[in-house]
Amino acid sequence: MLTTLLNSSSSLHESVREEIHNRIKKGMYKPEELIPSAAMLTEEFGVSAITIKRALRDLQAAGVLVSVAGKGTYVKKRQKKVVRKLDVHFPNYEGATIKLIATTREIITDPTLNAFNIPKSAMLCIRKMIFLQGAPFMYDATFISPDIGEDIIEEFGGSFVVNALKQHDIHVIKTDLMIDAAPAVGEVEEEFRIPTGYPMLRRSYKYTTSEPNIIVYGVAQAPFDQLTCSLSILGSPIAEG
Repeated sequence: MLTTLLNSSSSLHESVREEIHNRIKKGMYKPEELIPSAAMLTEEFGVSAITIKRALRDLQAAGVLVSVAGKGTYVKKRQKKVVRKLDVHFPNYEGATIKLIATTREIITDPTLNAFNIPKSAMLCIRKMIFLQGAPFMYDATFISPDIGEDIIEEFGGSFVVNALKQHDIHVIKTDLMIDAAPAVGEVEEEFRIPTGYPMLRRSYKYTTSEPNIIVYGVAQAPFDQLTCSLSILGSPIAEG
């Protein structure tokens, strides 16, 4: 039992959390490998199952661990955080690859896109995952008129939206963006192998193009610990207060 080794100045679950985190940093628990089960940790630390679960939940929320239903809890593989500006469209991330997940026809149901005056009819939805360094980095769902040409549809599945449009001399003339945080749900959990409710940074967008009948809507999502957005503003600093 490790109860005597725990930090007496902290609560039990905080001490357990720190010990597990230290083991991860020292390499005792390696990236993408299972850590001991909650039952095994309960016995090893000599504390209650509730204490262990609180410690593991804290580490999951911090992006250190990932729990997969039916499999167990893994040490999350750490990726270098990507910083990108908000005043650009999807850039060509160096070394990025794109995997098409599905192409369907569906009505937009994401409430965050309602601010963009979305159409009520079904649209073409292209879902894909963007990979960096061989690991999933960003999940993107793009909605566009189903009347668009088959050749452009095919290109959407393998390239960034703006780049695919440019190939057909269609240019974005206005971009509307919303950046928010939201819990992971549905396919996003499965693709990133993250638990339900894991915090995601979301970029909801609307592209008005040089073609009046082609307006693009979409939501791109990345785990909060993989992406940081920056913004440059010209002029004097905004006064506080």
